[in-house]
Amino acid sequence: MKINIGVFFGGKSVEHEVSIISAMQVINALNKEKYDVIPIYISKDNKLYYTKDMVDVSYFKDLEKVKNESTEIYFTHKNSTIFVYSVKSILKKEIAKIDVAFPVVHGLNVEDGTLQGFLEMYNIPYVGPDVSASAVGMNKILFKKVLEASNIPVIEYIDVNLYDYEKNSDNIFSNIKEKLGLPVILKPANLGSSIGIEIVKEESEFKEKIEKVFLFTDKILVERCVTKLREINCSVIGDEKSIDVSLLEEPVRIDEILSFKDKYMSATNKKCSPKLEGMVSLSRKIPANLDKKIESEIYNLSKKVFRTIGCSGVSRIDYIIDEEDNKLYVNEINTIPGSLSFYLWEKKDISFDKLCDRLIKIAIDRNERRKKIVYSHNVNILNMSGKK
Repeated sequence: MKINIGVFFGGKSVEHEVSIISAMQVINALNKEKYDVIPIYISKDNKLYYTKDMVDVSYFKDLEKVKNESTEIYFTHKNSTIFVYSVKSILKKEIAKIDVAFPVVHGLNVEDGTLQGFLEMYNIPYVGPDVSASAVGMNKILFKKVLEASNIPVIEYIDVNLYDYEKNSDNIFSNIKEKLGLPVILKPANLGSSIGIEIVKEESEFKEKIEKVFLFTDKILVERCVTKLREINCSVIGDEKSIDVSLLEEPVRIDEILSFKDKYMSATNKKCSPKLEGMVSLSRKIPANLDKKIESEIYNLSKKVFRTIGCSGVSRIDYIIDEEDNKLYVNEINTIPGSLSFYLWEKKDISFDKLCDRLIKIAIDRNERRKKIVYSHNVNILNMSGKK
């Protein structure tokens, strides 16, 4: 019997379209002899839509048309299964059911534990990290604090919130300049895909650029800017029982930092039309040409980071090598990476469909383990009569 896989994507996130690209790749990679695939589109206003026609990126060129042509849905659940119903149907007749949820979401309001918490409440097996790992991985400031506490190397940083900045912006800048110097990188604490990142090289730029970043967030990570750097990425797959690491990649940058344009807007022809292939379109060297000692250090750190935040499924951990002193730093983790980093596993002879198989198995195994955990007592103490 086939397993019904609900692929969730989209969401109220600035990475909405990137999620659609990744999800279409997953939907087409899933083995249709093993799985019936149910695409679940989360619109930018957080409504849920379903149609079997959601199998290609081109279908989403007009998002309003997608909403008009597909079925708005809602869920009920029973015995770890989601039942899908049409919002507009008078008859309560299920139109699909989901045995395993496969979130392919990026960014705030979906990848940060929000969607994972919803699935936890329904007791549905789902692919990827749980609520706590998702929240830590999405919040760049919290992630750095957790790594620091575990003696994992991170670049020097300061965190700034909007309330403190509005109260005393001059002191904020003085503190940054004293502790980090210039240049510095400003990053929204809870966004991915290099969205909203600014580099401040001169004092005169600070106010304009930090206020630009505050348009995306109320918390900013300020890091010392490594000017002579190499960026190296490693994908990790597994759970608390076992972890495997991919080949290492070195992305090729066009801008000073690896930007959204580098990742998702690579030119495909002389007219420079953007690719719609997600992270696959990024220029990269695989495997990265590294000293064996650094390579080994990255593999060991990748496993440690994955375990430290309690991750599950497939992630991508990004590193920075400061070539001034050859020091290695963990930059960030992508708990649901663009394109699920399948291109790094294909280089190890693990095909995309096999990668998805393993992720689904990890999800089912975790759900079975959690069924054995006692979460509540089958007693209502409010209904107990006290004795004198």
